[in-house]
Amino acid sequence: MYGDDETVRDILTGTGDTWAVVGLSNNTSRAAYGVARVLQRFGKRIVPVHPKAETVHGERGYASLEDIPFPVDVVDVFVNSAQAGAVADAAVAKGAKAVWFQLGVVDEAAYARTREAGLKMTMDRCPAIEIPRLSS
Repeated sequence: MYGDDETVRDILTGTGDTWAVVGLSNNTSRAAYGVARVLQRFGKRIVPVHPKAETVHGERGYASLEDIPFPVDVVDVFVNSAQAGAVADAAVAKGAKAVWFQLGVVDEAAYARTREAGLKMTMDRCPAIEIPRLSS
C-alpha cells in the first residue's frame, strides 16, 4: 500500500476541502460519479475535471486542472495508470497539497516525484472506503 493510514487520514481531514476529481463526468455508471457524491456528503467541495467539462453534482466542470481558476487542495485521480503520472505532475504545478490515485491506479515513479515535491500522496485506495473506515 502506498500511503499509510496516518497519511490517508491527514489527506481526508487536514489537507483541505476542495477536491479536483480528474475523470469525473455525468456517467452514473463510473466509480468517480459515486465517489464524488460521497466526498460531498462528507463536506468536500468537488471540482469535476474531464475533457467534456460537464457540471456534475451541481459543481461546474473544467477540461483540465490548469483551467481551474482557483486553488485546489487534493487532486483525486480516476484515469488509467498510464495517464496518472501526467495528472500528478499537473497537480504539483497547480500547487495542490495532496494527490490521491484511486483503486487500481498505480504509478510508482509518479508517487516518488509527487512526494519529492512535498505533496502528500496515496494510491490504489478509495476515499469512499477510507472515510468510513478511518472514522469508525
